Amino acid sequence: MNNLKILMTACIVGLGLLSFTTADHDKDNNQKENVSSLKGYEVGDEAADFKLKNIDGKMVSLSDFKSAKGFIVIFTCNHCPYAKKYEDRIVELDKKYKSQGYPVIAINPNDPNVQPEDGYQQMIERAKQKGFTFPYLVDEGQKIYPQYGATKTPHVFVLKKENGKNIVKYIGAIDNNYDNPNDVSEYYAQDAVNALIKGEPVKTTKTVAIGCTIKVKK
Repeated sequence: MNNLKILMTACIVGLGLLSFTTADHDKDNNQKENVSSLKGYEVGDEAADFKLKNIDGKMVSLSDFKSAKGFIVIFTCNHCPYAKKYEDRIVELDKKYKSQGYPVIAINPNDPNVQPEDGYQQMIERAKQKGFTFPYLVDEGQKIYPQYGATKTPHVFVLKKENGKNIVKYIGAIDNNYDNPNDVSEYYAQDAVNALIKGEPVKTTKTVAIGCTIKVKK
């Protein structure tokens, strides 16, 4: 009888250890998945669609643009000096490429509680002031910018539609001189879109985005 009790106790302890180990393993896997998801997209990855509120109050998704061949997705905002320097150039990108199938989709990733200048009403006013010709969306809950891996404002992701999927073709800066558009010698985003329109490979697929850090709720 004593031997039977000892055997049963050992089995119970063993099962408990197995359960703890499995739960702990699952926890580790979940943590690894969460960390991995924060890395964002790499060139060649499929970018998931989203549904975000525009400054006109309407919800906007990439799937709404039926005739688009791709997108110039730019994470930007109101307050950042770098973003302000690029506003006119972003408008020009949209005017130049929207008719060729590559519209600009701007997304404000900042938490307005951290940076009040990036609030929704301020976005409406800024877009009107600067004559934005493209959607200016709110990343409410800050769920989209981590998927993309955006870290700065501005941060560009050029996408191309391939077999019903939005494939990332370029990630990084708009060009190589944020301060003065007259001194730009490398037009990264523009060159990427031009190559895609011509059916050619993008030569420079990734650069370092220069701008302000994204303001995250603590």
